[in-house]
Amino acid sequence: MPKMTPSEAFVETMVAHGVTDIFGIMGSAFMDAMDIFEPAGIRFIPVVHEQGAAHMADGYARVSGRHGVCIGQNGPGISNCVTGIAAAYWAHSPVVIVTPEAGSLGIGLGGFQETNQLPMFQEFTKYQGHVNNPARMAEYTGRCFDRALSEMGPTQLNIPRDFFYGDIETEIPQPKRLDRGPGGSHSLTAAADILSKSEFPVILSGGGVVIGNAIDDVKALAERLGAPVVNSYLHNDSFPASHDLWCGPLGYQGSKAAMKLIRQADAVLAIGTRLGPFGTLPQYGIDYWPTDAAIIQIDADHRMLGLVKNISVGICGDAKSATNALEMLMNQRIMACDKNRDTRMEEIRKEKKLWEHDLDTWIHETDDWSLSMIEKAEEGDLHPRQVLRELEKAMPRDAMISTDIGNINSVANSYLRFENGKSFFAPMSFGNCGYALPTIIGAKVASPHRPAIAYAGDGAWTMSMVETMTCVRHNIPVTAVVFHNRQWGAEKKNQVDFYGRRFIADELEGQDFVAIANAMGAEGIKVSNLEDVGKALHQAIDMQMNAGITTVIEIMCTRELGDPFRRDALSTPVRHLEKYQEYV
Repeated sequence: MPKMTPSEAFVETMVAHGVTDIFGIMGSAFMDAMDIFEPAGIRFIPVVHEQGAAHMADGYARVSGRHGVCIGQNGPGISNCVTGIAAAYWAHSPVVIVTPEAGSLGIGLGGFQETNQLPMFQEFTKYQGHVNNPARMAEYTGRCFDRALSEMGPTQLNIPRDFFYGDIETEIPQPKRLDRGPGGSHSLTAAADILSKSEFPVILSGGGVVIGNAIDDVKALAERLGAPVVNSYLHNDSFPASHDLWCGPLGYQGSKAAMKLIRQADAVLAIGTRLGPFGTLPQYGIDYWPTDAAIIQIDADHRMLGLVKNISVGICGDAKSATNALEMLMNQRIMACDKNRDTRMEEIRKEKKLWEHDLDTWIHETDDWSLSMIEKAEEGDLHPRQVLRELEKAMPRDAMISTDIGNINSVANSYLRFENGKSFFAPMSFGNCGYALPTIIGAKVASPHRPAIAYAGDGAWTMSMVETMTCVRHNIPVTAVVFHNRQWGAEKKNQVDFYGRRFIADELEGQDFVAIANAMGAEGIKVSNLEDVGKALHQAIDMQMNAGITTVIEIMCTRELGDPFRRDALSTPVRHLEKYQEYV
């Protein structure tokens, strides 16, 4: 076997898996390997904070379909990545986090930057590989990269820092790729039987459709059935918005058309979605999940089948292969849904037209609190919904968009439409702030020819805005849209509705994000007129794509607030002690 150092075995195994980019902050713990990244054809992209590195690896993986890789110094550098890896876990992103740790002879002695690094990632990784001998470096490295793809989620490669050194004899393992099939013939046949009898089938297209490159296949099946297609929560890119059968996303701040149509379903075909609880909650007063419908669920992970919702048939298979198999079975059957295809299409058109009218006329929130805030708005403050509609109109067709967590960003779910998969990135069920900017940076590295845009509220923006310097330093131009309403909006809405408008810790005042952007070497554009929203986005995208310039668009917004983010998790407060009675 060839003779090499463990660092060489580590790097060569990554090369065998097609790694060309790694995000992180340099550290002495892995410096011997880092020294040969460049001659191996690997670009090391230094970030400002390690959480940003994990988010960048996530965005990179979601766009490219390849591994996203991040690395940092043992101890504090690695622990900073936990939040980003958790977000990648819920997005099913094949991220590999490399965690150099304290030297093997010092573990357990409480040395400098020592911590037990495996337990902190245990909940958010599909596999954890700990190199227990330098001779096994290539073996464990290869296994972590294989498992990230086969298990559809992050893996951790933990390496004692002294194990990068020495001489070993080893082979470089070649990638092992899993060939997923369509699922069992029994479950496919049972699903086809249900669909053949359905008079109002609805397809729910999820993230697995995007990951599995199955959008065209879902489109073909939808056309065969004449079925409306709704997107699962935060997967607005799982079906083309220009298609006649597209109806928009379910879940928080989703599409009323999608909700009203799925409520009529007698059969739901859920493809590539775990039917997460937050993505099927009532919205706008509509309890839309069809409790009497037959539910067919397709997922590559058998553990997701029937986990959240009761199902009639579960198909453990690849989204693309299973969809193709179902279409072939449909072609062999007489379909009940063929008889009322035209009527169903009219219903789809009607509900979509009503929803578009709602969005056109819904220029501001109408609850008492929001109306009072509109009256007190400063000159130049814009209604968030009007801003989002203008951004939607100005959006490039092939744009990639990431959204942070927060009130305005959540409302954006109503307005974000896509033609292509691998275009929309959100922190999913983990819901962490500081996600949007670093994730879109990673996406831009993976796909530099596409416009890259991040949406963030002013609170979330300050958690990650320093990564603007990463864009400037390393020529990764993106556009950030910051909705500046001077408050933590989502939590403030809860204080309005449940806590007597006692506002604690939710006011954000005094920042000039254009000035901060300029200080970091980016361009800043402040927008206080509605007619300038689209112009600013066009200007920023032009600078991004033609001049390599990163731009921060600061949009001044009113303090009006959309529906509460977690109405399902709150209730009217109870106070037993007399001194707190006035706080009910």
